[in-house]
Amino acid sequence: MEKYKRYERLVALLKFFTDNPNKLVNLEQFMDMFNIAKSSASEDIDILEEILEKFDMGKLMTFPGAGGGVKYIPVSSLKSYVPFVKEVCEKLKDPSRIIPGGFLYTADLIYSPPIVSKIAEVLVYPFIEKEIEAVVTVETKGIPIALMCARVLNVPLVIVRKDSRVTEGSFVSINYVSGSQRHIRSMSLARRALDKGAKVLLVDDFMKAGGTLKGMTELMEEFDAHVVGAGVMIATEEPREKLIDNYISIFVLKNVEEEKNIVEIEISDWILK
Repeated sequence: MEKYKRYERLVALLKFFTDNPNKLVNLEQFMDMFNIAKSSASEDIDILEEILEKFDMGKLMTFPGAGGGVKYIPVSSLKSYVPFVKEVCEKLKDPSRIIPGGFLYTADLIYSPPIVSKIAEVLVYPFIEKEIEAVVTVETKGIPIALMCARVLNVPLVIVRKDSRVTEGSFVSINYVSGSQRHIRSMSLARRALDKGAKVLLVDDFMKAGGTLKGMTELMEEFDAHVVGAGVMIATEEPREKLIDNYISIFVLKNVEEEKNIVEIEISDWILK
């Protein structure tokens, strides 16, 4: 079998880990991959760990024992993400984003892979070591954020439907009250879409009162799922009393004044600490 130089192994390892985030990999896999001894594989891991730490590109976690291995965590700290979050915040303050009714146009940000991937990395940071088993979202434009969150956590994405789909088999459906407009709405999820008792993270792009996330939480109860938390890109400051408590947001929308062309939006405190 071909012998590989160390720099070749390090490049291959970096590619492997970035393609398989949050996945526990036994050291023997790398020994077989490169035809090297355990000591060499361990040294490679140590060197790569130093490089990742030096450039703030995530971290490697080592778990000892027969069932142990190495796991790559894409986000080791939020420090390097602060300039990015500030840049996005400035983009969101652009008055040209104001849509009649006091809403903000965000589709260009959410549908941009480089931007939404970093948004997801920030959003999952508080939950990265919570052993999440699925990311759950509702079929809105928040799907790209949720998909990238699932990518970082290396878990399935589960999409709650606004109505049932015959092609997905039997389903569970509930009614819930919209937090802002107080309308009765429904949401559904195929029974086979989520394992019973799974630990899930709820994700959405925007939250006002929290009615949709509360509805999703209630739907999760039908699957005996444990909601570890919820993450949204933007949450409004008002109403201050949300229908859910266990959530984080990257940005807080304080006010939108259409007539004066003013958007007041801030970065959430937990990111800047």
